[in-house]
Amino acid sequence: MKEFIENVLAPRIQGDGGWVEFGSLEGEKLELIFRGECSKCGILNRCCDWIAGEVEKQFGRRVTIIPVRKKPFFWDR
Repeated sequence: MKEFIENVLAPRIQGDGGWVEFGSLEGEKLELIFRGECSKCGILNRCCDWIAGEVEKQFGRRVTIIPVRKKPFFWDR
């Protein structure tokens, strides 16, 4: 799952200035870390839905995406 997220899906997201990393997978909960433009995106839920669909196509299992936004520290200033 980690390889699929980071090697197949992440490059697609990078095209829009975002970045996604595998966090953890516990049962059906897939935690993903979003950086770059993704960390401040107003429609991140659409991307999470797309990722969940891609995971279901690839692995035949449904997951719930738990997004974790990681902003660079200087964005808060």
